[in-house]
Amino acid sequence: MYGANPYISSTYNPQASIDRINSQIAELEKLKSQIPQQQTSQPTSLTQNFQISPTNREAIRYAGSLEEVQRDMVVGDTPYFSKDMSVVWIKNTKGEVRTYELNEIVPRDEKDMQIELLMAQVNELKGMIENEQLTTNDNGSEDETNSSATDESTGTATKKDQPTRVSRVSTSKKK
Repeated sequence: MYGANPYISSTYNPQASIDRINSQIAELEKLKSQIPQQQTSQPTSLTQNFQISPTNREAIRYAGSLEEVQRDMVVGDTPYFSKDMSVVWIKNTKGEVRTYELNEIVPRDEKDMQIELLMAQVNELKGMIENEQLTTNDNGSEDETNSSATDESTGTATKKDQPTRVSRVSTSKKK
């Protein structure tokens, strides 16, 4: 009883086993025939690209001087930059070299522009004050007295050391 399989019937049917094996073989043959069809339906693409033009044409070239630029041979218009990026030489196929000077453009926002405007106005007012002092010969010492005042531009106290004008008023005594 221990050796008996409860799922298999006690009677052996050889025809059922043969049919089952034949159906499994048919399924495997069907799968086998589908595999080569999938491989042949995806052709392998083989492409080779050859670049005939020079590869360094788009690269940035650096030169130390105009003589270095003139020595090189170029295929098309080629820019050469100085090491500090302040000068550009453009050489064409005829050997002609054009020289350009580069300046950095720094983007400015509204605050930067307003600061520059105010600084220009301050400098203009300083110039007006200096010109006015040079054109007037008035030394202004008659109205000034010993005093200390606050300098508005620096916020420090300044003391004027000019003599004080005192007028003497005589008083008469009544007897």
